Amino acid sequence: MLCSVEVMAAKKMSESFSRALIEEVQRWSEMKQTGVSLKYMMDFGSRPTQRNLLIAAQFLHKELAIRIAHRAQELENLPYGLSEKPAILKVRDWYLDSFRDLRMFSEIKDSEDEIAFTQMINRIKVRHNNVVPAMALGVQQLKQDLGRKIVPGDLPEIHQFLDRFYMSRIGIRMLIGQHVGLHDPNREPGRVGQIDTRMSPLKVARNAIDDARVICMREYGSAPEVEVFGDPDFTFPYVPSHLHLMVFELVKNSLRAVEERFMNSDKVAPPIRIIVADGIEDVTIKISDEGGGIPRSGLPKIFTYLYSTARSPLEEDMNTTSGATMAGYGYGLPISRLYARYFGGDLQIISMEGYGTDAYLHLSRLGDSQEPLPD
Repeated sequence: MLCSVEVMAAKKMSESFSRALIEEVQRWSEMKQTGVSLKYMMDFGSRPTQRNLLIAAQFLHKELAIRIAHRAQELENLPYGLSEKPAILKVRDWYLDSFRDLRMFSEIKDSEDEIAFTQMINRIKVRHNNVVPAMALGVQQLKQDLGRKIVPGDLPEIHQFLDRFYMSRIGIRMLIGQHVGLHDPNREPGRVGQIDTRMSPLKVARNAIDDARVICMREYGSAPEVEVFGDPDFTFPYVPSHLHLMVFELVKNSLRAVEERFMNSDKVAPPIRIIVADGIEDVTIKISDEGGGIPRSGLPKIFTYLYSTARSPLEEDMNTTSGATMAGYGYGLPISRLYARYFGGDLQIISMEGYGTDAYLHLSRLGDSQEPLPD
């Protein structure tokens, strides 16, 4: 547990921001956010002229400041003393630094300004790379301090806050990554920023499977096979990095469940099966395993941030932890569901205790739903 000296140091760092900046954050946190759709990002970004890039930068200059102010203000007022946890204070400082950078950047008038702005927001994106493990560490610190077993339904304000916070983070990083990506001189055909207009879900799924099996091999010394079914020629517009993250998390969970169920068995571990279905409204990816399933009483827990079936890596340094080793933080499923919902999809888990689990990942084909912006 972090000592009081570290807590004092973190508080002092947070208090180093000027009163004027804090008041400005409060004002901007009351401004209305503006959502955009995948279709709009794709249509607008397909013509990355200097004029369009300038318009986009001018929009982001204001919009990012509003969104970051919303989250910085909320980080100030969390229940159960969560705002005072050192890891949360560090995240708050990152948000305040980024808000200050945006507000200090002068009006964007020409291409030179736009290029400088793009470089600046990319630095903001890098600054926030470790927000998720830092937030998870803060929540773990809170759990330790509460000193009691957390059950589903406990601390609903924390769950609601984290859903809002992580959804907002997905949107901020998508807007920044999309704008930065439009400047890539070596982008592949069909790429519009981070969006691949001809993304093959089978290809992305296979890459995610390979990555998940590497982690499983490292952890257990072996990994079940994964079979993939679907049309290899089918493509649709989506964000490959988002799909990779979701499939990676779901396959990793299935690999772990199957491996642990059959590790001391004479039977050969059954394969995990993935089916990609092309519907009119949705592309649906079904991931089925025979890892024993989840008890019905455990199902309400799986989309909470305070529950995990894996070992907790609380003592790991959040500055060096990679996404592949953070199973114990308990945010793989809830964050994957937020990624699915960000562009109008969803994630459902159906379990048969004693047999296995089916995960249904729904991805909206229409691409016209607005970002679900939290207050």
